Amino acid sequence: MAHRLRIHLCVTVALIASPALAQGQETPQDGDIVVTATRTETLASKTPIALTAIGAEGLRDAGISNPTQLADVVPNLSIDRANGLQITIRGVTSTDGTEKGDPSAAFLLDGVYIARPQAQEVSFFDIERVEVLRGPQGTLFGRNTTAGAVQVISARPLDHFAASFDAAYGNFDAIQATAMVNVPVTSGFALRGAVNYDRRDSFVIQSPTSPFKLDPAKNNLSARLSALLELGPDVSLLVKGDYSRIKGRPAHSVRLTNFFTRPFTPGGQPQYVDLGSTRQRMRLHNDGTPSFTDNDTWGVSAELNWAFGPVTMTYLGSYRELERHEGGPQDFGLPTAFVGVFDGEYWQNSQELRFAFDNDGPLTGQVGGYYFKEKSGIGAFILNPPFVPGALAYGFPQDPTIAESKAVFGQLSYELVPGLKLTGGVRYSHDLKSRVGQTVIIFPAPVGQIPTQQNNARRTFSKVTWRAGVDYDFGDTLLYATVSTGYKAGGFNDGCEAGTATGCALPADILYYDPETLTAYEGGIKTRFADGAVRLNASVFHYDYKGLQLSFQSNSCGGPCQITTNAGAAKVDGIEVEASLHPHPNHRFDFGVNYLDARYDRFIPRPGIDFAGRDLDRSPALTASAGYNFTLELGNGGRIEANARIRLSDSYVLTDYAVPVQFRQPSFHKTDLALTYTAAEDRYYVQLYAKNLENVITLSNLSAQNGTSATFADPRTYGVRAGFKF
Repeated sequence: MAHRLRIHLCVTVALIASPALAQGQETPQDGDIVVTATRTETLASKTPIALTAIGAEGLRDAGISNPTQLADVVPNLSIDRANGLQITIRGVTSTDGTEKGDPSAAFLLDGVYIARPQAQEVSFFDIERVEVLRGPQGTLFGRNTTAGAVQVISARPLDHFAASFDAAYGNFDAIQATAMVNVPVTSGFALRGAVNYDRRDSFVIQSPTSPFKLDPAKNNLSARLSALLELGPDVSLLVKGDYSRIKGRPAHSVRLTNFFTRPFTPGGQPQYVDLGSTRQRMRLHNDGTPSFTDNDTWGVSAELNWAFGPVTMTYLGSYRELERHEGGPQDFGLPTAFVGVFDGEYWQNSQELRFAFDNDGPLTGQVGGYYFKEKSGIGAFILNPPFVPGALAYGFPQDPTIAESKAVFGQLSYELVPGLKLTGGVRYSHDLKSRVGQTVIIFPAPVGQIPTQQNNARRTFSKVTWRAGVDYDFGDTLLYATVSTGYKAGGFNDGCEAGTATGCALPADILYYDPETLTAYEGGIKTRFADGAVRLNASVFHYDYKGLQLSFQSNSCGGPCQITTNAGAAKVDGIEVEASLHPHPNHRFDFGVNYLDARYDRFIPRPGIDFAGRDLDRSPALTASAGYNFTLELGNGGRIEANARIRLSDSYVLTDYAVPVQFRQPSFHKTDLALTYTAAEDRYYVQLYAKNLENVITLSNLSAQNGTSATFADPRTYGVRAGFKF
């Protein structure tokens, strides 16, 4: 299979096409795009970081309407639906989406860190651009950026009237609609509002014997209101508020035996079987109960920028809440599934103050401070649990769980000679994590609720992360080399430390797990030549990855619970190459080829089983993308655009660490097509699209325990989009 994949790569590398991506077709005069990857505005081609930036038109042309689809166009990126979103960049990821867990890649909305992965999969609407930063961003972004960061930038209010409406309809009864209006209230004051509706049926085919519906899988409504106030030539205040209602029936999983044959032997790699896309998506077991999601999230943020000559002060403050009400079947491999319910309330508060200075001299930089606090109270229960005869419920009432982070940081750049720049940055972070809670069993009266375990823990962590780099800009070419570090705080498992309270028996090294750290060495080039018709970005990198935090479901707590442990060390080596060729105004070619060697250096998940040398999850050795864009200008001022894109991936593994066993997803390729008519002056457009023409079903998450489960990425989707603006 791998040999066939490499042949495909050689044949298709010349066919490559992609939408307007990091090469920045958003500004045609020089083919660049403005990004904020360094917390100040820079051109993507002049930013010494491995990044991909996609503007609003690029998102539309690529058919990207939610975060999971970014992986179609960004090198070495995987965004999967798990308990919320799981982001993997260059093999670095986190598998703990609970209230006590943290991601390894930060998800930010307008510069604000969104802590809970359950609040991250909302539709992209009225977006200015999306930036994906690869590699640790521990100096300027800080919290939980071991892998990198995904930053979503919503559109800002404008100083003129504007309005638009976009809608799409596709298979799986998918409906998306966005309305936007921008109003200049007075000179220096503008408002912008946008509303989005996002609905889709389930990709899973329900068992014909089940009385429960899986549709709609999602039924979301979101809104955003922004206000921009220019208080003078040097002072601006941007205030944003957003709300999302997240509903649906999120029954995403099927049996793992739809993809692999038993036995699932510890330390082994089970045999993959290709039953075809229809059979792979079938749920043939009895649900036992319907699933539901009824969540709400909202937030407000304020960004104040004030220039004092060569110094600009930026204040960014935010407050957010998430309310979760979820339920569905809990599958223990028995003839009938059991009911699980979850209720949770979360709030987060973040405050950041930065001072950036640039007096047109050789020295530039920024310093700042950051504060973050998240607090939650949750209750998760399994009703009539099969492992406790006679019980009404088994559950985890936890309130409160607290995460608090404080940091100070600074980064300086000095231009030694014209074009040659040295950069150094440092950040000190202090993290507090704590929880008060219990594991309980509820029996009928008069017995009532019986605590079986206290889940009380508290620990602090501190770390200095840093970045050092050199870059040389000689016109159309930027060369750079960096060494950077990332850090994610440690945490705790269920239980309490021996000696801290009655019934507490866990030693500290079992209850708590340590921080994970990463040191990255990277060198790269960003260049253009042939009068800008050819663009090339390339980077080579090596990671020393220590203390990997791996989480898995276990039945070792008297019932189901999640355990996180540190997994020794890993190494990651890779090469990324992206290029675009624009030989004629009507023709554009793009391609990308990526090599990744992400493997465990030391990891023994169970005595007698050694994972040293084995692949990290979601880390295909070779991936490539290719495509072509054709534009036909019409006599009426309109244009027709045809886009074709293919993405190829080598095989990769997914691991159930509790068994432990690795499952290998075979290599595959997916093709996307789009045909768009745009009227003169971009007044309206109509687009036909199709994604994953091959209808290949690729695994995204799995469990080999109890009844087993597997979730998968989107199958073939197709439909029509249209929109107008005035």
